[in-house]
Order: sequence, then structure tokens, then C-alpha cells
Amino acid sequence: MRYGLKAFKTHYAINTLGVWLLFATGMAATPARAEWPSDHPIQVYVGFAAGGGTDTMARTMAPFIQRYLGANASLVVQNKPGAAGEISNLSLMRAAPDGYTVGVVNLPAMAFSPLYRKTSFDPAALQLVARVLSDPTILVARKDSPYNNLKDVVAALKKKPASLSFGHNGVGTNGHLALLQLQNVAGVKANDIPYNGTAQSKTALFGGHIDFAAVTTGELQDASKEAVPLKIIAQMGEKRAASLPDVPTAREQGFDDVMPAERGIAVPAGVPPAIVEKLRAAVRATLKDPEYLKKAGNDAPVLAYLPGDDWAREIAARKPMMRKLADSMPKE
Repeated sequence: MRYGLKAFKTHYAINTLGVWLLFATGMAATPARAEWPSDHPIQVYVGFAAGGGTDTMARTMAPFIQRYLGANASLVVQNKPGAAGEISNLSLMRAAPDGYTVGVVNLPAMAFSPLYRKTSFDPAALQLVARVLSDPTILVARKDSPYNNLKDVVAALKKKPASLSFGHNGVGTNGHLALLQLQNVAGVKANDIPYNGTAQSKTALFGGHIDFAAVTTGELQDASKEAVPLKIIAQMGEKRAASLPDVPTAREQGFDDVMPAERGIAVPAGVPPAIVEKLRAAVRATLKDPEYLKKAGNDAPVLAYLPGDDWAREIAARKPMMRKLADSMPKE
């Protein structure tokens, strides 16, 4: 009996050792999880349709950000248009905070929407990585339009309210708020029509379905060389853009209307600080890259890098002005 017990113990010890050896061997054979950003592609959410300014900016920057992230990084742009970017922002908010989902965020829409209606999206649920550009809004019309300046437009709207139609990229976007400001300061009513991106609003303008479109300088390569020749009625900037030295601002035409479009990069709140800093450094390096600057087109003159924390403070300082505009809108 003693012998049998001894044999059992020896057999058990050998089997146990075998199990541990197999476990250890299996662990050694399992490849270690790659560190960010090499494990899998980084999804880049864009809240507007393909072909618009935001989409073009994201796709132009992506290869350069990949290069500066290194370590076999791969960025894949996904369009999630609708609700002036809110659908994309909501998807970004709900993504895992692991650095594998980033988004291009658009101001003023991201900050404005929660001020005038209940939204599923909470701006506090995102962390701003960096601002990329700040681009003046411009009001454009077909070249054959009878309207040549804001005074002409305002006079027509005073004579017949809502008789002219204006396309923009959705409620709360720079184009919508520029038009809202114009209506407030001029005391007129316009017929404003939202679209899912600049490409759509420009197509509507080309076809004569709307009278004007509110876009940005970076979204209009050359007004006279568009599919249908266009002309610029006004630019809603603090001063004339370097690319449009001959186009007067709204203020120069007697209407206090300043509304830039800003775009930048954000991640879900909770992404590790080291990853956020690597992303920020890659964005900053991209905006200094001579090759990128050649490909940036009309974005190049309006590139305006700002670290995320500084950008957040600027946005907070604009909140009273945004609140005033929100209060002037019908509540949803």
C-alpha cells in the first residue's frame, strides 16, 4: 500500500510538472500584444460627407500623421455625416479610450449644439488633442447672380423676407451661425437650408437650387474655376484673408458678422496622456512638414495649430456669444 501511494505521488508530480511546462510553453509561444499604435488601424471619424472640406483635410493629413507616429501606424478615415457632426462626435464619445479611435471635430458646431437643444453628445466626454485650422466663413453665389454685396442681399430680404435661400452644413456649423448673425444684426429673415457637407451645398448652388452657400476659404479653390463659376459676396472674418485680399469683410460692408470654422483632432476622454501627447506631436509635425504644406491647398493659409488645452480655453471664452445666438433660435 505504501508503494502504491508513493507511485501515485510520483505520477501526480510528473503530470503536474507537465501541465506547468505546457502552460509556460504556450505562454512563450503567444505573441505579445503590440504597443499603440501598431496593434491595429486607428479609425478617424469625420462628421461630414466625402468631398467636403473636413473630409479632404482628414484624408490629406492622415498619411503624414501615420509617418510621424511611426511603428507601422495606420489611419483609416470613416465618414459619419449628419446632424452637423453630432453623429460622428457621439460615436467618438462612445469609443474605447485606447487611442485607436480619433475624430476630426468642428467648431462652432461641437460647442453650440448643446446650448440650444438636448443632445446625446456631451462635449466634456471628449479630449481635444489639437486645433488644426481656423478658416473664415465666406458667402458665395453663382457668378450670374444679381447680388454683388451684402447690402444687396439684405435689401432684398427686407423687401421680401425669406425670399433668398442659403445653404450651409447644418445647424450650429459656422455657415449656419454666420447666417444667423447676419439675420440678427440686419433684422432680416433668410431661408437657410442645411446639407450634410460643403460638397452637397455647392452642388445645390451649381444647380440653381439655392441662391447662396456659406462655405470657407479652404473649401473654395478658385471661385471662377468651379464647375459653375461663382463669386464671393463677403467674408466673415476679423480681417480679409490673405487668399482673398479683394473681398471685403462683412464688417467692412456694415454688418458685424464674424464666424470662423475651426477643425481639430479629439479623442474620447480617458485616453492615456502618453498617447494623447504622441498624437499631438504627430499633428504638430505634420503641420510643419513642407510636403504636407504643398498638398494642403487652400487649407495652408489658414492652418492655426493650437494645443488642445489652449484651444479648450478659447472655446470656453466664446461661450457667452454662442449662448446669445442659441437664445435667438427657436427651441427644439
